[in-house]
Amino acid sequence: MPEIVDASGLSCPQPVLMTLNRIKALNKGEIEVLVDTETSKENVSRAAQSQGWEVAEVTESATGYRILIKKG
Repeated sequence: MPEIVDASGLSCPQPVLMTLNRIKALNKGEIEVLVDTETSKENVSRAAQSQGWEVAEVTESATGYRILIKKG
């Protein structure tokens, strides 16, 4: 079960900062990030990749995006 970072309704840079904090706390595993804008989706994905995490899946829904990031 992945950790969940719910950044829905927040504007950048808050979703990125929340994601980076969770990445630093975990070091590896799976994190599911929930955002509601295209910009947040792009920024969170880029930030995760810059930390060596893989963007495994991006799912779009009526309320926004679910980004699944992983690190072995």
